[in-house]
Amino acid sequence: MKLGKVIGTVIATIKADGLEGVPMLIVQPLDRAQKPTGRPVVAADAVRMAGPGELVYFVASREAAEALDPRFVPVDHAIVGIVDAAEDLA
Repeated sequence: MKLGKVIGTVIATIKADGLEGVPMLIVQPLDRAQKPTGRPVVAADAVRMAGPGELVYFVASREAAEALDPRFVPVDHAIVGIVDAAEDLA
Protein backbone atom coordinates (compact mmCIF):
# COMPACT_ATOMS: atom_id res chain seq x y z
CA MET A 1 0.00 0.00 0.00
CA LYS A 2 1.07 3.52 -0.71
CA LEU A 3 0.10 6.80 0.92
CA GLY A 4 -1.45 9.49 -1.26
CA LYS A 5 -3.57 12.62 -1.26
CA VAL A 6 -6.64 13.03 -3.43
CA ILE A 7 -6.13 16.14 -5.55
CA GLY A 8 -9.01 15.89 -8.00
CA THR A 9 -11.68 13.89 -9.74
CA VAL A 10 -12.03 12.38 -13.18
CA ILE A 11 -15.26 12.34 -15.17
CA ALA A 12 -15.58 9.40 -17.55
CA THR A 13 -18.56 9.25 -19.88
CA ILE A 14 -17.81 5.67 -20.88
CA LYS A 15 -16.47 3.07 -18.43
CA ALA A 16 -15.53 -0.58 -18.77
CA ASP A 17 -17.98 -3.20 -17.55
CA GLY A 18 -17.83 -3.48 -13.77
CA LEU A 19 -16.73 0.13 -13.26
CA GLU A 20 -20.13 1.80 -13.56
CA GLY A 21 -20.70 3.96 -10.49
CA VAL A 22 -17.10 3.69 -9.26
CA PRO A 23 -15.59 7.15 -8.65
CA MET A 24 -12.27 7.86 -10.34
CA LEU A 25 -9.96 10.17 -8.39
CA ILE A 26 -6.58 11.79 -9.04
CA VAL A 27 -4.12 10.79 -6.31
CA GLN A 28 -0.72 12.37 -5.62
CA PRO A 29 1.62 9.75 -4.12
CA LEU A 30 3.34 10.88 -0.91
CA ASP A 31 6.50 9.79 0.90
CA ARG A 32 6.76 9.03 4.65
CA ALA A 33 7.00 12.77 5.39
CA GLN A 34 3.81 13.37 3.36
CA LYS A 35 5.75 15.20 0.64
CA PRO A 36 4.73 14.65 -3.01
CA THR A 37 6.72 11.96 -4.80
CA GLY A 38 6.32 11.01 -8.45
CA ARG A 39 3.48 11.90 -10.75
CA PRO A 40 -0.22 11.82 -9.86
CA VAL A 41 -2.21 8.71 -10.81
CA VAL A 42 -5.86 8.00 -11.50
CA ALA A 43 -7.29 5.54 -8.97
CA ALA A 44 -10.67 3.85 -8.73
CA ASP A 45 -12.23 4.58 -5.34
CA ALA A 46 -12.95 1.09 -3.96
CA VAL A 47 -14.21 2.55 -0.66
CA ARG A 48 -16.50 4.98 -2.52
CA MET A 49 -16.06 7.64 0.19
CA ALA A 50 -12.79 9.46 -0.57
CA GLY A 51 -12.81 13.07 -1.69
CA PRO A 52 -10.45 15.89 -2.65
CA GLY A 53 -7.96 16.79 0.08
CA GLU A 54 -8.14 13.44 1.91
CA LEU A 55 -5.19 11.21 2.75
CA VAL A 56 -5.71 7.72 1.38
CA TYR A 57 -4.03 4.36 1.00
CA PHE A 58 -3.93 3.01 -2.54
CA VAL A 59 -2.67 -0.12 -4.24
CA ALA A 60 -1.46 -0.79 -7.76
CA SER A 61 -1.36 -3.57 -10.34
CA ARG A 62 -3.06 -6.89 -9.55
CA GLU A 63 -4.03 -5.76 -6.04
CA ALA A 64 -5.93 -2.84 -7.56
CA ALA A 65 -7.85 -5.14 -9.90
CA GLU A 66 -8.85 -7.33 -6.94
CA ALA A 67 -9.91 -4.42 -4.70
CA LEU A 68 -13.16 -3.84 -6.55
CA ASP A 69 -16.28 -5.95 -6.93
CA PRO A 70 -16.42 -7.57 -9.43
CA ARG A 71 -12.78 -8.61 -9.25
CA PHE A 72 -10.26 -8.13 -12.03
CA VAL A 73 -11.71 -4.99 -13.56
CA PRO A 74 -9.30 -3.04 -15.79
CA VAL A 75 -7.71 -0.59 -13.32
CA ASP A 76 -4.08 0.20 -12.49
CA HIS A 77 -4.66 1.85 -9.09
CA ALA A 78 -7.38 1.58 -6.45
CA ILE A 79 -8.03 3.46 -3.21
CA VAL A 80 -8.48 0.91 -0.41
CA GLY A 81 -8.55 3.08 2.71
CA ILE A 82 -8.97 6.59 4.08
CA VAL A 83 -6.36 7.76 6.60
CA ASP A 84 -7.91 9.21 9.74
CA ALA A 85 -4.64 10.44 11.27
CA ALA A 86 -0.93 10.25 10.52
CA GLU A 87 2.07 10.96 12.75
CA ASP A 88 5.71 11.44 11.91
CA LEU A 89 7.54 8.66 13.74
CA ALA A 90 11.02 9.94 12.93
